[in-house]
Amino acid sequence: MRDYIIILLFSTLFCSGQNTLPFPENGTSPKASLQDVSWMEGHWRGEAFGGITEEFWSPPLGGSMMFVFKLILDGKVNFYEVGHIQQIGETLLLQLKHFHGNLKGWEEKDDTVDFKLVKVEGNRVFFDGFTFEKISDDEVNLYVVISQDNKTEKEVKFNYKRM
Repeated sequence: MRDYIIILLFSTLFCSGQNTLPFPENGTSPKASLQDVSWMEGHWRGEAFGGITEEFWSPPLGGSMMFVFKLILDGKVNFYEVGHIQQIGETLLLQLKHFHGNLKGWEEKDDTVDFKLVKVEGNRVFFDGFTFEKISDDEVNLYVVISQDNKTEKEVKFNYKRM
């Protein structure tokens, strides 16, 4: 019993705060629609990576919700992301591309970074390593798993307030 309590305590201490889920190997995405994420529509601002972050999300239209993101460090754009959540059949797919502050792309011309839908649960929408969480109509959290040096992965929290 003592070993069970120690394992439970260890997993609670070190696994709490895990807000992202991986897409299961050989898994399939659940049914979902853009209505499940339509609350992201609008202009959002927060802080991360030692700077100011900003996102603009369009309303659902034409089978997608597009967005743009930018990170401002020391008064200058460090990088942008452009992307969308797209309705694919009866599920959703999050896709994005990164750009340096001068708009030179990170990914190859036809490549995107794709996040398959894992599940929709309450106020959270889980994509593979990327979670949207509605706190209120004027506050959201985004959790993203970021690889560092292609070796370690770290979950980063973005807290946004509606502008």
